[in-house]
Amino acid sequence: MNRLDNKIAIITGGANGQGAAEAELFISAGARVVVTDVNRPAGEEVAARLGQSCTFFEHDVSSEADWIRVIDDTVKLHGQIDVLVNNAGIFRVLGLEETELDVWNQTVAINQTGVFLGMKSVALVMKRQKAGSIVNISSIAGLAASKAHAYCATKWAVRGMTKAAAVELGPSSIRVNSVHPGYIETPMLDAFGVPREELVARIPFGRTAEVIEVAKLVLFLASDDSSYCTGHEFVVDGAIKA
Repeated sequence: MNRLDNKIAIITGGANGQGAAEAELFISAGARVVVTDVNRPAGEEVAARLGQSCTFFEHDVSSEADWIRVIDDTVKLHGQIDVLVNNAGIFRVLGLEETELDVWNQTVAINQTGVFLGMKSVALVMKRQKAGSIVNISSIAGLAASKAHAYCATKWAVRGMTKAAAVELGPSSIRVNSVHPGYIETPMLDAFGVPREELVARIPFGRTAEVIEVAKLVLFLASDDSSYCTGHEFVVDGAIKA
């Protein structure tokens, strides 16, 4: 039996990078996956590549109406939602004085409000089921200071929101955890604007991580293997924050 047999998962920001890797791994583990993203062409391409077990919905995570539609359409299609991975996010390396208000607001809308709306929207479905797993993708910037001011603030917020939701939803057997990646080989890594060897020099493990290494941890938290894990941070960083 596969680890996610008979599970239905929604993965936001699934059109590329980490989200797409999670979707592919989940399907290989037996799940049926709804991938959502604002990037329709890339999302449709991922769904076509992953086959009949994957559906794409265009989705702005900062829109409550979009969340309601995605949740309703997923339930209509599959009858249940067992896993939500709040993966969508944006990243800009801007300090406090460099961060304009519109950049701050956009970062909060996607990275923080999007997670809040996702948890809020899926909670009723999971409560009816008396089961579910929510995995919020934070960052090592949610564990320690970062020069990316708005990003750091939102990722710390995700950490706190995860703990609060875990306590609130625990009586309904809904688990909520956060994942904190370090330097992962995705296009987001280029936003640092520094040579790759400089980034690698910061990592005690001596290399950046592959997206599959994060995806495998997300799979663990989505599966029943983590049935008593809730309200906590799971770090994938090669000991940067050790």
